[in-house]
Amino acid sequence: MSSERKIINDPVFGFINIPKGLLYDIVKHPLLQRLTRIKQMGLSSVVYPGAQHTRFQHSLGAFYLMSEAITQLTAKGHFIFDSEAEAVRAAILLHDIGHGPFSHVLEDTIVRDISHEEISLMLMERMNKEMNGKLNLAIQIFKDEYPKRFLHQLVSGQLDMDRLDYLRRDSFYTGVTEGNIGSARIIKMLDVESDRLVVESKGIYSIENFLMARRLMYWQVYLHKTSVAYEALLKKALLRAKELANNKIEVFASPSLRFFLYNDIDKKEFYNNTNCIEHFINLDDNDIWTSLKVWCNHNDKVLSTLSNAVINRHLFKVEISTTPVSSEQQIELQKKISQQLSISLPEAEYFVSTSSIEKNMYNPADDSIDIIYNDRSIKNIAEASDMLNISLLSKKVKKYYLCYYRLR
Repeated sequence: MSSERKIINDPVFGFINIPKGLLYDIVKHPLLQRLTRIKQMGLSSVVYPGAQHTRFQHSLGAFYLMSEAITQLTAKGHFIFDSEAEAVRAAILLHDIGHGPFSHVLEDTIVRDISHEEISLMLMERMNKEMNGKLNLAIQIFKDEYPKRFLHQLVSGQLDMDRLDYLRRDSFYTGVTEGNIGSARIIKMLDVESDRLVVESKGIYSIENFLMARRLMYWQVYLHKTSVAYEALLKKALLRAKELANNKIEVFASPSLRFFLYNDIDKKEFYNNTNCIEHFINLDDNDIWTSLKVWCNHNDKVLSTLSNAVINRHLFKVEISTTPVSSEQQIELQKKISQQLSISLPEAEYFVSTSSIEKNMYNPADDSIDIIYNDRSIKNIAEASDMLNISLLSKKVKKYYLCYYRLR
């Protein structure tokens, strides 16, 4: 993007217009440009090779949808100041700015107890200082501290622009057409009543479709067993690298990845040590891929085997069940792996991973989707829908995953 241009051609939504000024300054900012080097769907391309789009593309898509939502709500007579419209669009542009490489992988391995949302806020505050307070209003909306609460719902809620973009975009890039939601129609149906987002009753089928599509995308795409196994493998490789670093064994890494491997970083340290944020913003997917390629030849057998498996797609085997995996089963697998790879029993733990994933697609307690009728009466989608699936969608589904090194 040259500095003169402010129109971006997006394969999902077409031309996206970025107004000159604050919003364009955010798009150009190095912290947002860093997201061009982080894939939106992490390791999902192991199953869906087309899933190569970036968090930057997603942020622009969510920004486009936010602009559309503001236009629609204004047309329906809801007064939104220009400053509020700019701030809510800035907030959605910045909502993912704190993501590290491969989404949540870092949160589970080389940093502890700090979420990407908390890091996003830290980075927004940092940019706000640089921009002399121009992001004050955007940060208030992001934190849900602004009087017009419905603006926050557009950034973070059941029908926020983040969800409307990623479902549509991820469906487009994976080729999973069932996930394709009618984002334009949902936005056209949005309204505000008593400072809450509501959906016009004629949009009810679009909402049902949205909830079904979300459920399908989660279990068929985001939580696909092969992607879960691939992520488990990457986590184990990073945890092994971290353990070797703790034992003062030399492990190749870029300077910023090295900082996180060789230091114990938790939330308190992240907030108090300015080096943490400096190194964090230098990290992207490339740091991890480059390190893994080098680790393939490390003389630690555990690290080299795991790294080779990630680079050359030798995935863990996956078994899914509705009951937890027994410790006896895990120990039995570890014994077999330790014999096969000629490694110790504790080292064999790196080749077995267990996790449980719990998901419900709609939580009325969280932030209900409300349908508004012509007489201005309101019903929750669960009452308004004649589709029985709504009660099923709000039911928590829990699956237990056992991932382990493939035995000969």
